[in-house]
Amino acid sequence: MTVRQLTLPELVGVCGQLDVGLVGLWREPVQEYGVEATAKLVRDAGLTVTTLCRGGFLTATDPAERARALADNRRAVDEAATLGTDVLVLVSGGLPAGSKDLHGARERIADALAELGPYAERHGVKLAIEPLHPMYAADRCVVSTLTQALDLAERFPAHQVGVTVDTYHIWWDDRAPEQIARAGAQGRIHTFQLADWTTPLPEGVLNGRGQIGDGSIDMRAWQSCVEAAGYTGPIEVELFNDGLWARDGREVLAETAERFVRHTL
Repeated sequence: MTVRQLTLPELVGVCGQLDVGLVGLWREPVQEYGVEATAKLVRDAGLTVTTLCRGGFLTATDPAERARALADNRRAVDEAATLGTDVLVLVSGGLPAGSKDLHGARERIADALAELGPYAERHGVKLAIEPLHPMYAADRCVVSTLTQALDLAERFPAHQVGVTVDTYHIWWDDRAPEQIARAGAQGRIHTFQLADWTTPLPEGVLNGRGQIGDGSIDMRAWQSCVEAAGYTGPIEVELFNDGLWARDGREVLAETAERFVRHTL
């Protein structure tokens, strides 16, 4: 998503040029290119798919809408397995239209996970609940903190449901370090993502993730925190940024790799 202006073949080619061996994929371009075709493309290039994003949106009250969401998440699990990744990232969903019931929305997520967790396990895939910054609670994700994400995840086995730790969404939370330790002790950190916090935020706020090193987040401190919790898996950079998308994708990917080394290693 950081370089969504690149086609999948272009992305794979630039990864090869930069010696980037891991890639996190999003469902929309994968579906457009073809799931089986994408799996072959990355496999032939020697790339490992770290995660597939995204499943979720599980807060609907309408039975038909809920059934469609569950079916779509089962498809997402199937796609992840085909791509060779064992992690499906979940963005849980916002409040249904007209609702003000955050607790009820979170309980519907738990009900959905009770159905999806065993299905994912049968396909060798883990579900990673991603808490999003509270500014997204109404329309995108009622799970706003790692505490809330873990309270949901702990109802299920760790090999079925864990969490995504994303610096952009948790850097403000003074309880996040202890929750990272909590997640690590249970083996529930299923992926770790980086993006910086820059201001002012753009209109709509969705595409405001800053390039690593441009903002307020101490990336090395958060990486140390996650490592201390026992996480040894891949680290992803996920940037939604109109300015980056308007540039040459090869240049952006090279810059991102350089920033990653400079600010985390």
